[in-house]
Amino acid sequence: DKALVKDLVSDLSSNQEKINHHGKRASNIVKGMLEHSRTSTGVKEPTDINKLVDESLRLSYHAMRAKDKSFNADYTLDLDENLPKINVIPQDIGRVLLNLFNNAFYAVAPQPPKGGLFYNDSKRENYVPLVSVSTHYVPPPLGGSGGACIIKVKDNGNGIPENIRQKIFQPFFTTKPTGEGTGLGLSLSYDIVVKGHGGTLEVGSSDREGKQGGTEMIITIPI
Repeated sequence: DKALVKDLVSDLSSNQEKINHHGKRASNIVKGMLEHSRTSTGVKEPTDINKLVDESLRLSYHAMRAKDKSFNADYTLDLDENLPKINVIPQDIGRVLLNLFNNAFYAVAPQPPKGGLFYNDSKRENYVPLVSVSTHYVPPPLGGSGGACIIKVKDNGNGIPENIRQKIFQPFFTTKPTGEGTGLGLSLSYDIVVKGHGGTLEVGSSDREGKQGGTEMIITIPI
């Protein structure tokens, strides 16, 4: 039926235009929200990073438990007692920590594969989900000033392949299945650390996907 085929093609073309239009609109809305957050007038203040890390980690864990009662994982804290208070915007750094902790717990959650690289294979033998968090104080050079605070967030999930690792800080890029990630968390975290605090946010990961290589996120904030 040629007439029916023509109608279907016309409808498909119209739908495609609408999808494209609304997709661009949603993209512009999100970009505007990001720009607003990046230009926030947050005030830096002396902050106990160890306390902020501890509180954020526990909040993230219990949020995961509230979302999924079957979720369970171990986590460890290794906090450097010599770390002094440093000037940061606590709300912003707290947001970064929550993003990283949420990703780490998501990475170790035994789930059936859904296409997302962060999902673990629940059939791995003797697998114990673990998220390890540490802080480290790097003192200034002798006779100098400054120093740095290093925060490491490591999980023993599947790891991130090299070709994916290069993209994870790009806006809207996500390895999570459709509907489970916006691709904005790590991009925003990167901007907060690098542009907002003059630090660095780096990722290390094993390419041995499925072999508990894990992922390590490293934040460095100058003092």
